[in-house]
Amino acid sequence: MVMFNLVVDVGNSKCKIGVFEGRKLADYRVLEKSDLPEIGRVANNFPLKAVIVSSVDENAEEIEQLIGKPGIVKHFHSGDTERVKNRYETPLTLGLDRWAAVIGAGAQFPGRNCLVIDAGTSITYDFLPASGVYTGGSISPGIAMRFSALNHFTGRLPLIEFDQALTTVPEGSNTINAIRNGVLQGTLHEVSGFISQYSGPHDELIVIMTGGDAPFLIANIKNTIFAPRIVHEPYLVLRGLNEVIEL
Repeated sequence: MVMFNLVVDVGNSKCKIGVFEGRKLADYRVLEKSDLPEIGRVANNFPLKAVIVSSVDENAEEIEQLIGKPGIVKHFHSGDTERVKNRYETPLTLGLDRWAAVIGAGAQFPGRNCLVIDAGTSITYDFLPASGVYTGGSISPGIAMRFSALNHFTGRLPLIEFDQALTTVPEGSNTINAIRNGVLQGTLHEVSGFISQYSGPHDELIVIMTGGDAPFLIANIKNTIFAPRIVHEPYLVLRGLNEVIEL
């Protein structure tokens, strides 16, 4: 009988579920946190050999009860793995999604210099050298957060919603487009700057982009000198979590 791994990643507002056959993603779902009981139904649909839960909340035990298979459930933490060593100065404060993404990068590109860019609520930049020893990275406001900050901290600038389907940056010919231009161009320059920073001293750097805003970033960096180095991996965090129980 084919056995599967169940990977559960509970974030601030969403819960992502991946079912893996070995390292192959067989099923993927995104749930509202109010729909967590669905995890139990997914667990009952597959013969499971291992389960891993990563949660920003203190509800890992609740999720384990929903799954109903306590003997095979592992709670993810920021400790070392076989391929990646964690040398972050404050490992207990390291975001579990950041650490899982780094593990995923190390699994997909072992022995390579990797820059992981996760573009979501915040934009995180995490460098994993070919040695597999992780020491840290950078955290920056995400695109939506930048739009929100301009509205919140000024008297008259409107709140602009970021359209993730946008593929180009509009000219700043009016106030709304000037905000769009400033936020989006600023983000693109920041991302390009980080790639350039790590590309210089590290040969054959691979840039792995993930997160909801990654398609926009990739679409606007595709014609730059960095394009050949960029890999889009939307399931990087789930793949990293799966790697912990698949090894």
